[in-house]
This record gives sequence, C-alpha cells and structure tokens, in this order.
Amino acid sequence: MQKLLLATDRISTFVGQAFSWLIVALTFMISWEVFSRYALDNPHPWAFDVMSMMYGSLFMMAGAYTLSKNGHVRGDVLYGFFPPRLQAGLDLALYILFFMPGVFALAWAGYNYAADSWAINEHSNITANGPPVYPFKTIIPIAGAFLLAQGLVEIVRCIVCLRQGEWPSRGEDVEEVDVEKLKEMVHVKDEDIAKLDAFVVNPKGSQK
Repeated sequence: MQKLLLATDRISTFVGQAFSWLIVALTFMISWEVFSRYALDNPHPWAFDVMSMMYGSLFMMAGAYTLSKNGHVRGDVLYGFFPPRLQAGLDLALYILFFMPGVFALAWAGYNYAADSWAINEHSNITANGPPVYPFKTIIPIAGAFLLAQGLVEIVRCIVCLRQGEWPSRGEDVEEVDVEKLKEMVHVKDEDIAKLDAFVVNPKGSQK
C-alpha cells in the first residue's frame, strides 16, 4: 500500500515539476514582449492571452503536486496541536464532504468545456486574431483527474493514520535549507561565523 501511495506522489511530483518550467518560459516571454513593445514598437496582440493560459496551466497542474506535499494553505492555528488521529479524522471528513465532490465537478465541467471548445475550434476573443483556447481548456479536466487521484491517496493516508495513530511517510522533495545540518556537514561552528562577521564589519581591527 505504501508503495502505491508513494508511486502516486511521484507521478504528481513529476507532473508538477514538469509544468513548473512554464515559469521560465513565461519569464522570457514577458521580458521579450516588454522589449518588443517599448524598444521595437512592435507589440503582439496575442501575448496577453498566451501568458494567461501559460500561468493558468501551471497553476492547475501544480495542484496535485502541492497536495502530495501537504502544501496547500490550511487554517492550522488549532489543527497543528491536534493528535494525528484527530487530524486524520477531520481531513477524511473534509475530503469526502467537500474535496472529492468539488474536484469531481471541476473535472466533469472541465471535460464539457474542453469538448465544446474543440468542437467549435474556439479562439480567444479578447484581442483580434486571438490564439486557440481549446488546448488550455483541455488542461482543466486533466488537472482535475490528477487531483482526484491524489485526493484518493490522501484519503487512504487518513485511513492509515486512523488505524496506526501516525501519518504515513510522503515522497521526499526539495525543502528549505536546514542551517544546523548544513553547519555540521561543512564543520562550521557559531564561533567561526562570528569571527567572519567581525572581519567583514571591521577588517583592520580583526587583524590586530
């Protein structure tokens, strides 16, 4: 069971990290459009639509990845003090009552939106000669499907926690730097850092 949970986590992580490269593409595209608009006096009417679609695709396809890392925003003022079983019970109720119906509705409605968009060869009407919209709308049911799969995994995690009294492990990913572990790895002490700070502030006085 744990292998299946971690396998789904890896899939969500791969998809989220793959779509994260849209940030790089979006940065270059915005930079070029600004340069083209103000330096070359040659704006592109389709640029705004494409930027919105790229960011929307990134936002939607990162949903399952964020859920797999338990990274979505929650009001944990009290939640963090609860024992694991109580946390799991609350999460399970919320997943069943709100998350799964909402995401299923998203995937179902998104499928209908995408099908209609493909059927009429829909293009953006915000600007003249707008880009096609149907590839972007196709992302909606795909993102919903990934969210549903990850949501089922989270429900299983809640059930496991209710039985065992502790949360099952998650797949590892990039985390914030642990300063203390880093200092241990490079064999640096707080006194060494203090001496370095003193040297930077007063290099002449530290040489005496």
